[in-house]
Amino acid sequence: MSKWAAADYGRLADLFEDGVAARRELLKLGLTGKAMALKCRPGGGWTRMFLGVYLLTGGTPDRRQLVRGALLRAGPLTYLTGFEAARRHGVRRLPEDHRIHVLVPHGRGLASQGPLLVERSNRPWTGSLIDGFPIVDLARALIDAARRESRFDVVRAMIADAVQRQLCSPTALAMELRNLHLGGTALPRAVLDEVSDGVRSAAEAWARSLVSRSSLPTPQRNVLIRSARGQQLAIVDGWWDEVGLAWQIDSKEFHLSPADYAHTMAQHSALLAHGVMTVHTVPSRLRADPNSVLKELLGAYRTAATRPRPNVTATLWRPV
Repeated sequence: MSKWAAADYGRLADLFEDGVAARRELLKLGLTGKAMALKCRPGGGWTRMFLGVYLLTGGTPDRRQLVRGALLRAGPLTYLTGFEAARRHGVRRLPEDHRIHVLVPHGRGLASQGPLLVERSNRPWTGSLIDGFPIVDLARALIDAARRESRFDVVRAMIADAVQRQLCSPTALAMELRNLHLGGTALPRAVLDEVSDGVRSAAEAWARSLVSRSSLPTPQRNVLIRSARGQQLAIVDGWWDEVGLAWQIDSKEFHLSPADYAHTMAQHSALLAHGVMTVHTVPSRLRADPNSVLKELLGAYRTAATRPRPNVTATLWRPV
C-alpha cells in the first residue's frame, strides 16, 4: 500500500482503456486486494463494476465503460454478440436492451452478473474489432439477439433494417441458421422467410399478413414500374399486375431515411401521370385499423379492374 501515493492512483486510470481495469492486471502492478477494497469504499475514488473489475475514475460508468468491464469480466477470447453487437455494426431498429451479451468458449465457468449476459458456445464464430471491441459478425449477432427475443415485430424490424441497408445478406443469415439446433430460432426463421419473399420492412410484413387473409390475389412485392418507353417510374411495395394497381406503405419510420421518403413521394406523381392507381397506407393504420385498409384495397382493386390496364411494365426489384 505504501508504494502507491495519491498521485500514482490519479495516473492509474490512464494506463487502462476507458479507465476500466481487471483485478488480475492491477495485481501485476503491485496493488493488493486490501488496497482495491479500500478504493471501492465510499469516497475511495473507484467503482466496482463487476466481480474483479473496477472503474478507476469512479462514479457511474457510461455504456462504453460497461461494455469494456463486461468483456474484462468474461476474460480472454470473449466477443460481443446480440443487440449490443448489432448496434455497433450499425443496425438502427433495435429495442431498448441494457444487457451486454457475450460469447465465451464452451466450458468456461462464468456466471451472468447484472447487465452481463454470458453464453458459452462450442459453435465456432468469427468477428472483428469494431470501435476497439471484439464483436462477432453481424449475422451471428442478429440471430443471437433474435433467439432471446419473443416479440415478432422486434425481430422482424431489426433483420429487415440490416438487410434493407445492406449491412447483412439473407444468405449470411440463412447460413447462420442452417445448422443451428438451439431453441428460440422459430422467429428468425419466419422473418427470414419473409425477407426471402421480398419483404423489406416491418410495415410491409404487416401488409403481407393482411392480404394473406383476404380474398385479394397475392400481389408481387417490391416491384419496379417502368413506362412503355422504359423510364423508371417508381418502386412500389405491392403490385397487382393483372389490373395495374400499386400499393405503397408511406412512412419515414419504415424506410431508410427522410431523403428516401421524399424520393418515394416524388414517384407517386410519376405513377399518376402514367395512369397507375396507387393505394397509400401509413403503417399505423395496418396495426390500428386493418379492416378499413382492406376495404380500401378491395375497392381500389375492383375499380382498377374496370379500367384498361396502364401501359407500364413491372419487374421484381431487389437491393443489389
